[in-house]
Amino acid sequence: MARPAITRLAATAAIAILVGACVSSTGSTPASTNAVASGTRPSSPAAVMVAQPTAGAALTPTPCPSAPGSCVHIKLSLTGATIVSATSTDIRPDQGHVHLYVDNVLVSMNYGLEQDLPVHSGTYVLKAEFVAADHAPFNPRVWSPEVLFTVK
Repeated sequence: MARPAITRLAATAAIAILVGACVSSTGSTPASTNAVASGTRPSSPAAVMVAQPTAGAALTPTPCPSAPGSCVHIKLSLTGATIVSATSTDIRPDQGHVHLYVDNVLVSMNYGLEQDLPVHSGTYVLKAEFVAADHAPFNPRVWSPEVLFTVK
């Protein structure tokens, strides 16, 4: 057998084993696990917003409570879902975590709606994403509108 044919055969066998492992003894999988295993993601009814700071705000930072440096206090709002503290592959559309992005860089994977963000003088773009309990995004992704603010 030629080498490419052996490689295809091995790949096919591996896929068959993975698919078989995802099927329960009843021949089906729970909806949430099935969606994750098949590569599809559920949608979520959630809406996440940045409540503080407001768009266009010019902020004076305060000392960070738990570290040296300056911080601004971030408040988010979430409707249509709840925050869960445990990471899980048993995902539900109405449960998850919040990921916080500053200037399109993930800076926090939070289990709450408030936190202090270390900052220095400058302008920032802040946005949040509500993600499933496995930290992967919903489909479509649940983003807050971007908030541009300045630190004095």
